[in-house]
Amino acid sequence: MANFWRDKRVFITGHTGFKGSWLTLWLHLMGAKVSGYSLPAPTSPSLFHLARLHNCVQTTTGDVRDPKHLAETMAAVQPDVVFHLAGQPQIEHSYLTPLDTFATNVMGTAHLLEAVRSTPSVRAVVVVSSNKCYENREWLWGYREDDPMGGHDPFSSSKGAAELVTAAYRRSFFSADPDSPVGVASVRTGNVIGGGDFAADRLIPDFIRALETDQPVTIRQPHAVRPWQFVLEPLSGYLQIGKMLYEHGASYAEAWNFGPTDTDLQTVSQLCATFNHSLQKNDVEPVEVRLEQAGATLSEAVLRLDTSKARQRLDWIPRMELYTALELTAQWYAGYLNNEDLRALSENQIAFYQSLT
Repeated sequence: MANFWRDKRVFITGHTGFKGSWLTLWLHLMGAKVSGYSLPAPTSPSLFHLARLHNCVQTTTGDVRDPKHLAETMAAVQPDVVFHLAGQPQIEHSYLTPLDTFATNVMGTAHLLEAVRSTPSVRAVVVVSSNKCYENREWLWGYREDDPMGGHDPFSSSKGAAELVTAAYRRSFFSADPDSPVGVASVRTGNVIGGGDFAADRLIPDFIRALETDQPVTIRQPHAVRPWQFVLEPLSGYLQIGKMLYEHGASYAEAWNFGPTDTDLQTVSQLCATFNHSLQKNDVEPVEVRLEQAGATLSEAVLRLDTSKARQRLDWIPRMELYTALELTAQWYAGYLNNEDLRALSENQIAFYQSLT
């Protein structure tokens, strides 16, 4: 795959975020010419700054809610491949800012796809969505790509709506036009873990903040089952889809799930206990389980993804067991707490992931 990305012009929205930073570094290591369009890093500290990623990417500070600036920036870059990761990513925050959430996640996606229409260099577009885009019916089996979109909260429904926008643009302006060279796909991911995530109200970052301040760890919905996966797992799927779209266009222009195996599905409390063990910190206080009161911030208890399509058509499978993912995540945060070179540590983890078969 590295040979494909060498010298490709890649445009990433949201490149200063957690997943965007890992994707930026990985593409840089493979020789791509990366340009990013994003607001400043959403957290402090951030992976983008700790790993000195400003050296890897040509950055334009901008908001996807500004269609003119976004289109002008993309036109100046003339990218081959576009990855759209910019968005408001948190359920809890979406209750506080529902209009901003819809404007960013829904209209931001429309602005991105409209900019693609006026940029003739683009051959592939990967719109990064979420497993929350599905209408969650608490099924015990995984959701497939053709299951209905939905969402009980502003964030989830905004992701479902962004999927509909993506499908409408694909059918109206790209795949439906036999002369269009552009392939547009959306990718849906499970709960991603890995070093460099410092967002509020997420399990691993909350754990690290509690460790730094010598406070008990509080977790929400300890019995909720989530499709946990190491950050490089879905990114490998994004990269593969980007390559297939570039080479084959409409044949891969559809929705794709990237999630873990069923054996790696764990409850929130199980994951927290395993991560505590991986950190090997004997002085960590016991986890204090706090059940959320019923209301706005209560999310679904069961959520699984069916990844059989990606396995059969892309030959994509998760390479890493959850225990190893937690070990690597703990290693990264230990490096952070010990003031190690986080750029080198992140590069080593990418190299390790690539070595897995």
